Amino acid sequence: VRYADDFIISVKGSKEDCQWIKEQLKLFIHNKLKMELSEEKTLITHSSQAARFLGYDIRVRRSGTIKRSGKVKKRTLNGSVELLIPLQDKIRQFIFDKKIAIQKKDSSWFPVHRKYLIRSTDLEIITIYNSELRGICNYYGLASNFNQLNYFAYLMEYSCLKTIASKHKGTLSKTISMFKDGSGSWGIPYETKQGKQRRYFAKFSECKSPYQFTDKISQAPVLYGYARNTLENRLKAKCCELC
Repeated sequence: VRYADDFIISVKGSKEDCQWIKEQLKLFIHNKLKMELSEEKTLITHSSQAARFLGYDIRVRRSGTIKRSGKVKKRTLNGSVELLIPLQDKIRQFIFDKKIAIQKKDSSWFPVHRKYLIRSTDLEIITIYNSELRGICNYYGLASNFNQLNYFAYLMEYSCLKTIASKHKGTLSKTISMFKDGSGSWGIPYETKQGKQRRYFAKFSECKSPYQFTDKISQAPVLYGYARNTLENRLKAKCCELC
């Protein structure tokens, strides 16, 4: 499987077979493409261990879990290829880079406000968080450990609330009460030509789409950070900014 200059070769055979293939690949890239194969990045990994490819960890399951398939019980997961989210390398790093949460001495996570978003409007803040959450959940929608993003979504939501609370110099509880919709959820209200609308915080389970995954990174924080007008005013203009 190849994507641009990244590729992974799955071999059903011995380690010697893999070494031979690697040597042939090295010769092909050198002789035909006039390029060098990076020895540090070109690794031989056993299928029981995870290999990193396009932001996913890929491995072959060794599972003794038995499930019923009709009238027959089978080890349905054993031997199947599994895609995993590298939570420590990707999600944890994203949380630190974006300053969404801090890690306490007992290793627990604590969501915090993002200072550089305070100058944005409430609608822009929740839109930025939704774009980032949807982007990550959408891309990792194929992963078998997708449900582990539930805690990441929790950190994102409360970091968003704390950012809005810090903007209004209020408390977390007052902010939630301010934006409650009367049915147990909260969202940021805004005006449109059709009347008042409300933008809710994205639910991570609804962001999963195995048919529309993408590696596009949201530029919403950059766009809103340097925009002359607020998102509310640009929505009223009814003009496609991409065009």
